[in-house]
Amino acid sequence: MKTPAHPAKSAAQDGTSIEAPRLVAAGRRALSIEIRGLTALEARIDASFAAACQLCLACRGRVVVTGMGKSGHVGGKIAATLASTGTPAFFLHPAEASHGDLGMITRDDVVLALSNSGETPELLALLASITRLGLPLIAMTGNAHSTLAREARVHLDVGVAEEACPLNLAPTASTTAALAMGDALAVALLESRGFTAEDFARSHPGGALGRRLLLRVKDVMRSGAAVPRVGPDTALADGLLEISSKGLGMTVVVDAEGRAIGVYTDGDLRRSLDRRIDIHGARIRDVMTHPCKSIGPGELAAEAVHLMETHRITSLPVVDEKGMLVGALNVHDLLRSGVM
Repeated sequence: MKTPAHPAKSAAQDGTSIEAPRLVAAGRRALSIEIRGLTALEARIDASFAAACQLCLACRGRVVVTGMGKSGHVGGKIAATLASTGTPAFFLHPAEASHGDLGMITRDDVVLALSNSGETPELLALLASITRLGLPLIAMTGNAHSTLAREARVHLDVGVAEEACPLNLAPTASTTAALAMGDALAVALLESRGFTAEDFARSHPGGALGRRLLLRVKDVMRSGAAVPRVGPDTALADGLLEISSKGLGMTVVVDAEGRAIGVYTDGDLRRSLDRRIDIHGARIRDVMTHPCKSIGPGELAAEAVHLMETHRITSLPVVDEKGMLVGALNVHDLLRSGVM
């Protein structure tokens, strides 16, 4: 008995007959529709938007974001953005809320509910509980006449004329609009709270951004005996030994009180050799670079990176407010710390 042959895939199914220009045109058409949706959204940043911001700013608890399906995915991102920019927030799955997770909400919270239709059953089922707790409700929907919009304290209209999907079915332009409105809300709240880059870094201590914004020079510099230093009357040959032993590619020249007055680097050595300077007879004060670039211990390590890149140097003395040498660092210290 013969095994039935599998029906061959059509050329359209395996993609071989779809020409590149058609694919490009489809992608551009989708973006064009979404751009038009966002452009229309700009006019809706109005008094209702300001009222939603004011509810969030007055909230003594957290912004509870909720939504089903694609709106839920967008809501999760909005909650994460709010939380990382100074507005305490979390995402609550509406289906789970009806089975015990409502206990996560307190009377000090504000609810932000997302639904393109404004008629999502799982969200409507929460309205009685939200009302009973006396919570302000902000609704983000594409239908200003929907049940959710009518029951909300504030309604944010994120409706779009059409979806990017050619069937006008798959949530595409509508989810982009909701996401953008959430970003606008988060940014407006961020500015109202005076949220700074340092505040942002404290919410992201494990990432590269957190390291760049939180790490100080004193956290990465070398100190004590690890800092290369010589006096101005030191013989150049002895200065070279100090450079070699400390491994920073330079030595700091300090006066009798310990103030940094110059540096002598590997680059200076090359220039000294070009000038045929006697390394055994010369004193380091005669060949050092002065004044020298330096940085304070309380400065951001990222500022040290900026100084090095701007002046094309690889090492920096670290001095206090009186100019006293307290440390040193080079590009390898910054690389190890993850700042570069």
